[in-house]
Amino acid sequence: MSAGLTDLFWPDARLDEAIELAARHAGIDCSGARTNGARSPRGSLALRLEAVARDLRIEIEPLDIACGDLDARLRSEAPFLAVVKNGFAAIVGRRGAKLVLLTPELRTRRVDVAVIARELRREIEAPAREEIERVLEHVELAPARRDAARQALLDERLRTTRVRGLFALRPPANASVRSELLRAGVLGRFVALLFAHAMQYALWLASWWVVGRAALEGLVDPGWFHAWALLLASLIPFRLLATWIQGTFAVAAGGILKQRLLAAALRLDPERIRGLGLGDFVGRVIESEAVESLALGGGIAAVTAIVELTAAVLILAFAPGGALLAVVLVVWSVLALAAGAWCVARRRAWTDERLALSHGLIEKMVGHRTRLVQEPREQWHAGEDAELERYLASSRRMDDALAWLVALAPRGWLFVGVVGIAPSFLGGSASTTVLAAELGGILLGYVATNRLAHGLAQLGGAAIAWKRVVPILEALSREEAAGVASVVAEPAPVAAGQSRERVLQVKDLGYRHPGRSETLFKKLTLDVYEGDRILLEGTSGAGKSTLASLLCGLRAPDEGAVLLRGVDRGTLGVETWRRRVSAAPQFHENHVFSDTFAFNLLMGRSWPPREEDWKRAEELCGELGLADLIARMPAGMNEIVGDSGWQLSHGERSRLFMARALLQESDVVVLDESFAALDPATLESSMRCALRRAKTLVVIAHP
Repeated sequence: MSAGLTDLFWPDARLDEAIELAARHAGIDCSGARTNGARSPRGSLALRLEAVARDLRIEIEPLDIACGDLDARLRSEAPFLAVVKNGFAAIVGRRGAKLVLLTPELRTRRVDVAVIARELRREIEAPAREEIERVLEHVELAPARRDAARQALLDERLRTTRVRGLFALRPPANASVRSELLRAGVLGRFVALLFAHAMQYALWLASWWVVGRAALEGLVDPGWFHAWALLLASLIPFRLLATWIQGTFAVAAGGILKQRLLAAALRLDPERIRGLGLGDFVGRVIESEAVESLALGGGIAAVTAIVELTAAVLILAFAPGGALLAVVLVVWSVLALAAGAWCVARRRAWTDERLALSHGLIEKMVGHRTRLVQEPREQWHAGEDAELERYLASSRRMDDALAWLVALAPRGWLFVGVVGIAPSFLGGSASTTVLAAELGGILLGYVATNRLAHGLAQLGGAAIAWKRVVPILEALSREEAAGVASVVAEPAPVAAGQSRERVLQVKDLGYRHPGRSETLFKKLTLDVYEGDRILLEGTSGAGKSTLASLLCGLRAPDEGAVLLRGVDRGTLGVETWRRRVSAAPQFHENHVFSDTFAFNLLMGRSWPPREEDWKRAEELCGELGLADLIARMPAGMNEIVGDSGWQLSHGERSRLFMARALLQESDVVVLDESFAALDPATLESSMRCALRRAKTLVVIAHP
């Protein structure tokens, strides 16, 4: 590390303080911090960061960046923490081409991106640099060109090498929308958008006033024409500015909405997911897209329409004799709002019919094979014609309402406004200036009501879609169940000479499935000690898988408590619990993602994998009998296994799930029906592997 940089980086002992102050300086709300002072336990950096993130209630996300993209990514990832030699760099923002670094003296310094990038690359460059120096020894180059050649070779050699030690600081998924909008600068963009629109309309009105007065007074003067052209030319930059701000506003606000929807979807209650069909989920996904596109487009249109309507009303109100027209415009706008509500009601009925039709179609597609076998051919399309008729009728009603709203609101006002000024114009009782102002207000009102009609239609669609999405977003506001037990339980009774520690303790457990009145477990008690090998057997429906999900922290008990080393799930944290108790759920509740075989293996351990992770995965696959499968795949463990693992057999997927759980090296491993699809020889080798690899093993199987 350069001597001049030492004072800029935080020492290892002040890691907690560096994270908290950097997060606060970057605008992330850390008010959820429950304690002060040193928080992180001793141990690996990952465990320390996890403890700090949990205590501050923020997210600390490891960044996966290749050396070739390092400079560009560093400019866009602030705030983040960079692990450098003998310390940490706390980056809290960016100013131009430089990064803003928070020093241990609580001052900010601007540093070049290359400085931080060089410190991050220092360790991984060392082996490659030695090799490149040996190559350059045999090449005759001038000193100046030698340095350039050395850097070019280093860049090419390390282009795809992953840089470690970068951790982004992010607010929690359930952070307030207001704080997220402020942090992303969305509210500032919105104010700038209003200003750009206001200036645009002011110039537009001034241009209409100039050309209208010149036309009504019969003035054919080049000066008036030049003034009109100058006003129109001045309008262009504000229109470009408004368009650019509108685009950035939509991207920023849409990104926040997408992040919250994704975070909420990942926190949905498993029981709720099981109770919904695939068609319902597809419908909610479609509606979530509608929320973003319709709400942002309609919201901006509605705000713009309000600005225009306000300007039109003011112009008409201050024009001599135009007060009545201003009142009529206000009343007409209220009628347009009422028509918009009528249109929204029609759209709501159409949306219900559309989603019901989509849901039924998707469910029939999913169960197509079952229908072929179990349902008579003459009943395959029963009721479909009636459903289509209802949908078409609802579509016609919605289209009629929308046509009346979009066509009548602006054109009706234009007709009323022109009729209102016709007597003054025909009788010559009003001056040309007054007529020009009134005509400008009427035309602006026409543009505003037209925009208002379209904005209301879009906002109505967004409001309807929002009701479908709200149940998903509500998952963010639900705190994880803390359980009934206190933080620390009483020590387990230990027999004489016994030194094993109790890992899991189930105390007076009771659980009731949502929507059912009967309790599945009543006062269930179970102790699992370190090194135990437990087999849970029972008939179908006896609650084996439910008990497994309670042990793994996927469900919370209704009565009693489940403790991990004397601590309940709410106190320990869901992520920590699931890291220490890993599971391979039943086949229909587990997933193979459309990525490489290696990713599906190591996603619960670390990604991107280190060399030792890769070796451990290869060894485990060999013990589970997956070595032949990997050898058959052209890319080996880097082979894309397809969506839902369609390229893998049932047994191969079962062993993949088992390997995924074992590679986490957790305190307890729970295997639910993991051996059911294996032949006797593979079952025996897989069982021996699980017994050898798992510290504590719980196996669930049929008798």
